[in-house]
Amino acid sequence: MKDTSDNSPIDQALTALDSYVLLGKSGLRVSPLSLGTMTFGDKWGFGNNKETCRKIFDTYYERGGNFFDTANVYMNGDSERFLGEYISSKRSGCVIATKYSINAASLDAIMGRGQFNHPNPNAGGNHRKNLVETLDGSLKRMGMGYVDILYVHLWEYRTPIYEVMRALDDVIRAGKALYVAVSDTPSWVVPSANTMADLRGLTPFIGFQTRYNLLNRSLESDIQPMCADMGIGIVPWSILAEGFLTGKHLREQINKDSKREGQVDIHFKHDRNWRILDEVKAIAQECNRTPAQVAVNWILQKPGITSPLIGARTLEQLKDNLNALEFTLKPSQMARLDSVSNPKQLPFPQDLVKDLDTFIGIGVDIEVPRQFQALFNLRTSKM
Repeated sequence: MKDTSDNSPIDQALTALDSYVLLGKSGLRVSPLSLGTMTFGDKWGFGNNKETCRKIFDTYYERGGNFFDTANVYMNGDSERFLGEYISSKRSGCVIATKYSINAASLDAIMGRGQFNHPNPNAGGNHRKNLVETLDGSLKRMGMGYVDILYVHLWEYRTPIYEVMRALDDVIRAGKALYVAVSDTPSWVVPSANTMADLRGLTPFIGFQTRYNLLNRSLESDIQPMCADMGIGIVPWSILAEGFLTGKHLREQINKDSKREGQVDIHFKHDRNWRILDEVKAIAQECNRTPAQVAVNWILQKPGITSPLIGARTLEQLKDNLNALEFTLKPSQMARLDSVSNPKQLPFPQDLVKDLDTFIGIGVDIEVPRQFQALFNLRTSKM
């Protein structure tokens, strides 16, 4: 990373797509932006056909990108099928991450795309049976012998942690996956899992995937300090808040589109979100950049972030996101975004950080270890 002082020019590149970083406590080299492939396919009512997805893949890869993210359920399996076809001649140059946990048949029924007359309770969850069957299905769809990273897609509170870690270690030893990671999981799970793995000679989690953007900074109160303390890389998703932070939506849509349904519409209802977007737009204008690039650049500069996930429905969207690497927001601009997006309050006991100097030092400032500084920075909230 380059110098980010306020005296440095705004057009100074932050990094490059082929400036590879290590994921957690591993030697695995990945690009600083990961390409999410949920839009590879169109069976969910959005996304793209195979030809358009190929162009998105090729553009990312030709610019040096090597980190691809998918899951067993994305686009009814088309995401994995398309990705497998695209990388068939360049497998060693690609880092492929997929996920297991979600019951594909159940998801189809919930989304109104299929019948669910004979439910299979073992076709979803984090247990050994679903892991084996789901991973085998993913490998078959992608036409490959192994994935680089296998994610636990979400924590379902039913399978014991030891069973999960032991089963994951088995697929590592079988050569079907090289590393394991976790997604959308409470922070308390990971220290327990990795400590158990260390003590029993099992494979630990090296990455954590979770929601993180200017509208939702809950990551910083608990997950980020945990990952920093344990040396786990963070791969955030929803970095543009379902497109809200691109600036393509207007306040007038709150009333005009009140009957619309969708994740992005949730963001319309809070005035705080519009204030954040106004600041993003103002800084984008100062930098002669797009709001999306400003939002991505802000995340890239946050502590502990390894490789944010970008998802693109068009080639233009992909290029716009990749151009977020070409400049560096100044500290004063980062501070403005931090200030306007600071949460109103932290959950207990993280909310005690605002009083810790008083409690333990009688008002005297005491140095905070580097891995916990992000949490302490949140205590300056003025909202």
